[in-house]
Amino acid sequence: MDKALKLRYKNLKLHRKLLKAEKYIDFLDFDEKKRGVLIIDSIVPEYDRDSGSRRLFHIIEIMLKRNFNVFLMADSKEYKFKKKYCEAYRNLGAVVYEPALDKNNKLINRKRFIKIVSPHIEFAWLHRPEIFYKYYSFVKKSSNTKLVFDMVDFHYLRLKREWERSKEPLIEKEMDKYLQIELHNAEMADVVIPITEEDKNELFPLLHKKPKMIVVGNIHQFKKDNLNFKNFNQRENILFIGSFLHKPNIDAVKYLHASIFPILLKKIPALKIEIIGSYAPQEILDLNSENFRVLGFVEDISEYFNSAKIFVAPLAYGAGIKGKIGQSLEFGLPLVTTEKGAEGFDFSPTKELMVAPIDNPTIFVEKIIALYTNEKLWESVSENAEKILEPFSLDKIEARVIEILQ
Repeated sequence: MDKALKLRYKNLKLHRKLLKAEKYIDFLDFDEKKRGVLIIDSIVPEYDRDSGSRRLFHIIEIMLKRNFNVFLMADSKEYKFKKKYCEAYRNLGAVVYEPALDKNNKLINRKRFIKIVSPHIEFAWLHRPEIFYKYYSFVKKSSNTKLVFDMVDFHYLRLKREWERSKEPLIEKEMDKYLQIELHNAEMADVVIPITEEDKNELFPLLHKKPKMIVVGNIHQFKKDNLNFKNFNQRENILFIGSFLHKPNIDAVKYLHASIFPILLKKIPALKIEIIGSYAPQEILDLNSENFRVLGFVEDISEYFNSAKIFVAPLAYGAGIKGKIGQSLEFGLPLVTTEKGAEGFDFSPTKELMVAPIDNPTIFVEKIIALYTNEKLWESVSENAEKILEPFSLDKIEARVIEILQ
């Protein structure tokens, strides 16, 4: 069965299901006096599974708090919407697209949804390069709205760094593809949102037309009232967290297992490393052992951040802000990462303790051991976490979001 026929069949099944459930349009309940923002992402943002979705969740909270109508739509096929996440955003107060029927029993698909809400929006916040590229023209035709290109990270830069390590032709091809998409998007947008100053500085010189650019990083609030925080002597083991839909995380865990873990075990034979992350591929699941525990997706990660002694992120490449780094600092958990992992953060005065070269596992291990065994060093990093996160506070990011929506 070819793709088009398969899709028609699935949508026919969906149509019958909606008819049976009497699922008619229910996303027109909003205050028309408020200004509106249409947000489109590749999926309904899974705030508990990846950093990009978590960031967008907080941005939506800000918009709703500041009295905007938020119309949220995912670029998912009509039969692939996850109820859990749709309901979570509805409970916040957003208008969330899910497949429904109109009064004539016709399916309201994604493009019809855009047309329905277009009179009520001033901004279209298109999240990720492929989403902007796919939807900006249709949105512009359907409404007189300002286009916001939220890059999430500079995909070209991330792929360029990967290619510089591997020299694989397929990665080079993907890198060139994303460069064309991201440059095109930036020149079509009214506002471009890089996630770090580094991404902004890499992108800006490549553009012929210079759009308005406003950096909006992740939102990280230091947990001052973390009642379950354990001190140095109550902790053990090493932690890594990251979604495995993101290739740099797969590479980091494989490197951690092959190059860092064996050296660590010689120094501390009882040591355990715990790997948490959704959508782990088989090659990561196969690394599971008594001392290298691959746990997959975990609903409540606070217990792990409060119990681990060190967080590690041996990232060889990437771009943008690494949410895992910010999360670790939220809990005051000391960490060791690379220059790429630290990008966007100011670790001073404890940077020397926290950043190690990716191409020297011996030094990486030395940094881990120093923090793992020395209470004074561990406490100095933990106590500096709140200061590091100041630029990512809710107030500072909220000001930038509102600057975009002026």
